Amino acid sequence: MKELHIETKCIQSGWNPKNGEPRVLPIYQSTTFAYDTAQAMGDLFDLKAAGFFYSRLANPTVDAVEQKINDLEGGVGAMLCSSGQSASLNSVLNIARAGDHVICCSAIYGGTYNLFNKTMREMGIEFEFVAPDITAEELEKCFRPNTRCVFGEALTNPSLTVLDIELFATAAHKHQVPLIVDNTFPTPIHCNPFKFGADIIVHSTSKYMDGHACSLGGVIVDSGNFDWKAAGKYPELTEPDESYHGTVYTEAFGKAAYIIKCRTHLMRDLGTMLSPQNAFLLNLGLETLALRMERHTANALTVAEYLENHPQVSWVNFPGLPGSPYYVRAKKYMPQGTCGVVSFGVKGGREAACRFMENLKIARIVTHVADARTCCLHPASTTHRQLSEAQLKASGVPSDLIRFSVGIEHVHDIIADMEQAFKAL
Repeated sequence: MKELHIETKCIQSGWNPKNGEPRVLPIYQSTTFAYDTAQAMGDLFDLKAAGFFYSRLANPTVDAVEQKINDLEGGVGAMLCSSGQSASLNSVLNIARAGDHVICCSAIYGGTYNLFNKTMREMGIEFEFVAPDITAEELEKCFRPNTRCVFGEALTNPSLTVLDIELFATAAHKHQVPLIVDNTFPTPIHCNPFKFGADIIVHSTSKYMDGHACSLGGVIVDSGNFDWKAAGKYPELTEPDESYHGTVYTEAFGKAAYIIKCRTHLMRDLGTMLSPQNAFLLNLGLETLALRMERHTANALTVAEYLENHPQVSWVNFPGLPGSPYYVRAKKYMPQGTCGVVSFGVKGGREAACRFMENLKIARIVTHVADARTCCLHPASTTHRQLSEAQLKASGVPSDLIRFSVGIEHVHDIIADMEQAFKAL
């Protein structure tokens, strides 16, 4: 058959039952797996054979979902993690160590910003945050001999800035470092970062991929396109790993060196594996991802158009609006739509924004975003509260910003809820 459409992959990829096997992906709720000989087990530990022996490293349920996500993104391998945070951590830590330098777009999720600027900086890795709309000339000046990667979000949470993936990829590759892109908000349904030069993709699968606010998770997908050996600055991949009897990942695993090393080294030592139960729930969400993203995006555009003309709204940010500064860029990178999140400000500032949210009936105030139910949040006092005013500004998060995650309810009911909340101000 020819290449399957992504809607079909959402349902069919990953689990291919053989004669008499369950049609639905089963939950392999086991920590360990039995073998007949010590040699067979030893070969697994020595990376001489593939298989399952302990669920901290790999599990059949988890493996099937990893294969599905890898197929959706078009990579050579994927690794599920216990959360989006652990995926971001592992994606960088796999190729950077104390004394190294990372360039990161400043407009990223507040939790990721804290991870990089606090925890990983304390590990000795220096993060340099740059404006999302930095010019190629300005970005060029940021690279150093010890720069190990560039990180950005395809569509930022919550400022909804569209990353110029090609610009960042071109600059990274000129200096022989990979570009890591967080593709959580647009998902592979609406954006294919590998097509535009990204080398590694991460997701918080807790968001649209799961789609029901049921299970935490994250994933790293390796494109296999970056030439680690030619770059000449990644000894962890191109020189012997003594903890695996001198295995050289680029020689043993070729294009999959990065993702294999991430699993056999970091997952082995940090233990941030997704549970089989959560992988099962994630797979159920993935089956309807394409349908839900279509509805989320359509509803969000209608809500954005409503807000754009509302007298109590001071500003609206949604890349699908023709007046958005990111409209043209969104059409390039996300031609079928962006996501279901709209950010806007209520006249009267922070206090009015909070009162508006408290007046809502259908939409609820939650920390979460990007699931079937409409929800909202005031990032400046929650997810981004650790940031200073200057950092909030650099992240594109003004103090009056409401992050409104439009669900898949009937859009007229969502708008009616917003209208009554405005009237109650």
